[in-house]
Amino acid sequence: MIKTELCELLGIEYPIMQGGMAWVSTAKLAAAVSESGGLGLIGSGHNDAQWVREQIKKAREITSKPFGVNVMMMSPHVDQVMQVILEERVPVITTGAGNPAKFIPQLKEIGTKVIPVVPSVALAQRLEKAGVDAIVAEGMESGGHIGELTTMAMVPQIVNGVNIPVIAAGGIADGRGLVAALALGAVGVQIGTRFMCAEECEIHNNIKQMILKAKDRDTSVSGRSTGHPIRALKNKLTKHYEELEKKCAPIEELERLGIGRLRAAMIEGDSETGTVACGQIAGMVKEIKPAKEIIDEIMEGANVVLRNLGVG
Repeated sequence: MIKTELCELLGIEYPIMQGGMAWVSTAKLAAAVSESGGLGLIGSGHNDAQWVREQIKKAREITSKPFGVNVMMMSPHVDQVMQVILEERVPVITTGAGNPAKFIPQLKEIGTKVIPVVPSVALAQRLEKAGVDAIVAEGMESGGHIGELTTMAMVPQIVNGVNIPVIAAGGIADGRGLVAALALGAVGVQIGTRFMCAEECEIHNNIKQMILKAKDRDTSVSGRSTGHPIRALKNKLTKHYEELEKKCAPIEELERLGIGRLRAAMIEGDSETGTVACGQIAGMVKEIKPAKEIIDEIMEGANVVLRNLGVG
């Protein structure tokens, strides 16, 4: 049995967090992961406060175990979403695309754990000073918005740079990845892409099938010229985006091209002109199965690695 500081911090059985992916991580998936011993996260994305409240209530109908909400700090609804989180006394939040510092005192007052997702040592250190409880160090192998550093390079540097727990994310899909993260000094992992093919994940089946068919080189990064690069599976949209970037198209034109494309993929099943945000480990995902089986396989695989290494 692998127990780490993350298990104690969050009150969970296994050191596994599920990524809070917009239009992907609904209450059904988050609750299934939590019920299976990990920490499930509802991805609020740009949804409004009422949607977030409904998802929190749905999750509580399915599980009595801890779960959390991922908050996109650039959302136009962020203040209202945070108010719902305070009112509903959500045990854990993760944050991205901004600084949650102004909300930390209120969240601490109700016992909510605040865990930002970061792409660099500098940001991790700044948020540690703001009083966050832990850090998710997310490498560029991950899906969606990414930074410039790989998980392997960044995690040990952030571990060395802060005095709070660090969770590794990006390019992790199985027990080998979990053990590798622990070896780098992390206290656990956050996994996104693998859970996109959980039975409880409510994204369109077209997208699940696209992931199952993906190979190791089937993702690309678009939008570097805008300052907000995104990793997604290659399709007509990514090709069009690449052509526009080569022509030095205005940032406004590039940003317009991406509006509504994530929802089009995940909800409507548009695998050609939608943004199929997905990590580089997509090529390792070969089956759709319940969240519990995914977590059990990860933990079993990690224990096999440890036994092979002669670690008790």
